[in-house]
Amino acid sequence: MAEAILSIKDLDFHYGEIHALDKVSLDVYKGEIVTIIGSNGAGKTTLLRTISGLLGKNTGGTITFNGQKIDTMAPHKIAGLRLNQVLEGRLVFPLLTVRENLMMGAYLTKDKKVIQDRLDYCFELFPRLLEREQQNAGTLSGGEQQMVAVARALMSGPELLMMDEPSMGLAPLVIKDIFATIGKINKDGVTILLVEQNAKAALQIANRAYVLEIGKIVKEGPASELANDDSIRKTYLGIS
Repeated sequence: MAEAILSIKDLDFHYGEIHALDKVSLDVYKGEIVTIIGSNGAGKTTLLRTISGLLGKNTGGTITFNGQKIDTMAPHKIAGLRLNQVLEGRLVFPLLTVRENLMMGAYLTKDKKVIQDRLDYCFELFPRLLEREQQNAGTLSGGEQQMVAVARALMSGPELLMMDEPSMGLAPLVIKDIFATIGKINKDGVTILLVEQNAKAALQIANRAYVLEIGKIVKEGPASELANDDSIRKTYLGIS
């Protein structure tokens, strides 16, 4: 198999005495959707934030992106490599307009044509945002704010996009749309690492999956296989 675009080896992270990540190893290959499933407190968000540099230095192990070691890099340097994250809880800038929020995602890009092309792509992907372009993001619905968060990340031109709980707190119909959009973004050439509590939807869309429990990877494999694994079905899919 080709070399992984993202490779994590024996990653450890501590919050004081709490061992939040315990020798986590995983690979993501170009063009894939890889999902990480697990219950609350399993360490999923910690893992993504460690990869993107938001939690500072890991306490052990290595993270490489396109063959370059990134685990000692500052977050803006990692973002500059086109490894970007949609944070849990959306975190839009509520007093900025939709357009201003999106432009914040392009702050490392100087080429005006590239920025305009990305803006056009985002508005094609999310026509609702074009309608709301001059509206303050804080006045949007939860689903619309999630669209802003995803579009803002896409404005950076990611090669690998990490998404943390994109369906959290959204209505079922909106969730369906969000997952359809994730599939389209992937088909358009963006590799995706997806953390998601909606394990059923995540396993349906992913190529491969990892199961994280109390900071450790306990299972991995093709998403279709894990979706049919009895213990996964019982624990995460609510099927006995």
